[in-house]
Amino acid sequence: MEKRWVLKKTTDKEAVKQLSNALNINERLSILLVQRGIKTYDEAKRFFRPGLKHLHDPFLMKDMDKAVDRILLAHERGEKIMVFGDYDVDGTTAVALVYSFIRRFHKKVEFYIPDRYKEGYGISYKGIDFACENGFTLLIALDCGIKAVEKVKYAKQHGLEIIIGDHHRPGDVIPDAAAVLDPKQPECLYPFKDLSGCGVGFKLIQAIAKKRGNPESTVFSGIDLVAVSIAADIVPMIGENRVLAYYGLKKINEKPRAGLRVLLSSAGLGKNKNSANFYFDREITINDLVFLVGPRINATGRIEDATDSVRLLISRENEYAEKLGKQINELNLTRRDLDTGITIEAIDVLTKDKDHKNRRTTVVYKETWHKGVIGIVASRLIETFYRPTIVLTRSGDLITGSARSIKNFDIYDAIDSCSHLLEHFGGHTYAAGLALKPENLDRFIEEFENYASERLTDEMMIPEIEIDEELYISDINSKFFRILKQFAPFGPGNMSPSFQTTNVIDTGYVKLVGKNGSNHLKFSVVHPDHTGSPFPAIAFNQGQHFEDMITGKTFSICYHIDENYWQGHTSLQLRIKDIKFD
Repeated sequence: MEKRWVLKKTTDKEAVKQLSNALNINERLSILLVQRGIKTYDEAKRFFRPGLKHLHDPFLMKDMDKAVDRILLAHERGEKIMVFGDYDVDGTTAVALVYSFIRRFHKKVEFYIPDRYKEGYGISYKGIDFACENGFTLLIALDCGIKAVEKVKYAKQHGLEIIIGDHHRPGDVIPDAAAVLDPKQPECLYPFKDLSGCGVGFKLIQAIAKKRGNPESTVFSGIDLVAVSIAADIVPMIGENRVLAYYGLKKINEKPRAGLRVLLSSAGLGKNKNSANFYFDREITINDLVFLVGPRINATGRIEDATDSVRLLISRENEYAEKLGKQINELNLTRRDLDTGITIEAIDVLTKDKDHKNRRTTVVYKETWHKGVIGIVASRLIETFYRPTIVLTRSGDLITGSARSIKNFDIYDAIDSCSHLLEHFGGHTYAAGLALKPENLDRFIEEFENYASERLTDEMMIPEIEIDEELYISDINSKFFRILKQFAPFGPGNMSPSFQTTNVIDTGYVKLVGKNGSNHLKFSVVHPDHTGSPFPAIAFNQGQHFEDMITGKTFSICYHIDENYWQGHTSLQLRIKDIKFD
């Protein structure tokens, strides 16, 4: 698929020069900082050395005082508290975090994760009924609830009060709950709006600890869970999220909880996993949480019951964690087979659909597809067709779906424009979920396509690679990378820097590597005049360039600089994002 390369422009050259002098670093590194809005020594210090002191007062969040007072009143009265959360990574980490903290001082607390298939997303009537039938009088809903107006009303009628802790965009009406914590709701003056659901849960326990006079260590012991949620939910890696992710990763690397240790070990990163001498092969990064931990935690809710994910995350017993981790890893393998099979099937359907190639959107439906993996399938279809995408399946009397978007297209707003055809929906700018009656499907597809067609330009339909800076191969060395590495943790708003180098050739030793079809390229690049040393590179799924490369043609590359770990040795390499031949 063709990709557009867009090189960022840095116009404030004076700021670059001053920052370079103040920090005593290469101007190329200063350019990266200025692009991120960092222009002074103090701003750079805060960026490179995030501090827990930079976290905001949790009581700045609307209704936080009400939420804390209600929880502490429940404690005084000896009420039963239910911690309720969504079945994805963000929800399960939030439940594990808040449940573990409350249990320290209040024993009458349990957690509840709704069944994706029997109850659907968010606060459920079944969950409310269960709480009422079992004597719970307070429910804390995490990573969901901001649109549960009728369900909150129903719970209230049955003597159950609800505290909502959510981070999704609210609807026109805010539920009449005991307290509503959501920095995106109107009139909330909390300075940072982009917390994950678990991040909102963290602010709640931070506030409770502050009110009760608990030591900060009781709160920060769960900061690793917040880092996992930030990574998996792909929230902006700026402000508080950057601080929380930084210290969460630090905790995972230094003293991982049993559940995370098991999940990372099952991905092949742990050594001596059954002994006191356990260690990771290398430093755990945000990418590891996104690609290795997140899918495994998600697998339980996608295939069976996400309750086991919470049990794993709160487990303190290594043997029990190992048992759960093994089960979860097997579910993840099942999940992989399912999403791979459905993706192949969906691509086949769309390729044969003559109308699809003229559309701006992808909407594909089959009633037998597994509901738990259609969000993954939507993401994979974007990699193939690059359009706002909705994958739909049948769930009871309704058609339910997961939506994913492309850059600069707000899929939440697009779905909202069709809300008169939907039973319910919710989500973010780039990911959403929805449900509708079968008789509304054709009209929904038409209106969704019309909305997108009016807003998507031809240029927006071509995948864009944003390039931070142009480098020579000779610019890359261990000192440059050592400072570059301190830009982490990476994520939206602070992506891993992408670089461009033009007019390079392979040294003559390019080869195809990989298990299935040998579709990856391993090579070394050098400028045609052979100035400087060759630099190793890996290009995944770009084997189509092999024939051109062996002929000695010059080409341009865009890439990340990262570390390659092989048999105990670490070296720098270029991870190629795209190749263009001259």
